[in-house]
Amino acid sequence: MVDKGQGTRQLTTSLDQPRELQPRELVLPGVPQSAREARQFAREYVMRTEPTASDDYVDAIVLATSELVTNSIRHGTEPGDSLALKLHTRHGRTRVEVRDPVRRRPRLRPESHTREGGRGLVILDGLCHWGVDDAPLGKVVWAEVIAK
Repeated sequence: MVDKGQGTRQLTTSLDQPRELQPRELVLPGVPQSAREARQFAREYVMRTEPTASDDYVDAIVLATSELVTNSIRHGTEPGDSLALKLHTRHGRTRVEVRDPVRRRPRLRPESHTREGGRGLVILDGLCHWGVDDAPLGKVVWAEVIAK
């Protein structure tokens, strides 16, 4: 699916894997509105690939997606850049990956009640396992959510 009205949005699948094992990727413009679309995409993807998943599991994936995409928009893109969201679910484990063109790695900052932002990674740290990998021309920030 390509929608040229909103930038470079694209859904890709790998045809050599069974449907439930296929990673999915959504390319989005690096603008604030993309976070909403990423949350919707993540919810629909998990509900399609893990139809018996609990609401808590789905919500955790949507929250992780939202935090990673929002951080990428704020700190990993510049005007005109795009980011890629990739999801892979298998047997109650979902990996959320967000690739952007900026090499600067996110860092967990001490909790603060005076700072406006900076709580996203603290939330992720309590919710799931996450990390950062280098990628050609950027980085991939990922989170793995496991059903409980």
